[in-house]
Amino acid sequence: MAANTRFVTGVHILAILSQNDTLKTSADLAEVLHTNPVVIRRILSSLQQADLIVSQKGPSGGSKLTRPAKSITLAEVHRALDTSSKLNLPKSSGAVASKIHNAISKAYRDCHRAFETELDKVTLATLVKRAGKSR
Repeated sequence: MAANTRFVTGVHILAILSQNDTLKTSADLAEVLHTNPVVIRRILSSLQQADLIVSQKGPSGGSKLTRPAKSITLAEVHRALDTSSKLNLPKSSGAVASKIHNAISKAYRDCHRAFETELDKVTLATLVKRAGKSR
């Protein structure tokens, strides 16, 4: 799954979990999001490693948020799920290519930092509230 899809799916998962404090299984979440439970479990694993959710195994298990939605930023979700934040530059040699690679890398880092700064301004609770208003 592409990193941007993982991010959006992760935000959807967290939004669903923010609606109440009951445990939701990967099957429950997959049904709502119209995807495979395996996809959901992979994303849940990353969210758990980032300490955004806690999961319990077993027949009465599931996942829930570790803290209120108003204290979870989209930047945290992005960092937990974005594995493609590195720029893949083609192999090339020479002084000109090296200078271009350095310039592109700096521009990419600056853009990524600005993107994360903007995501850091939006909490999960704010996003859910905005989504509710747009219906």
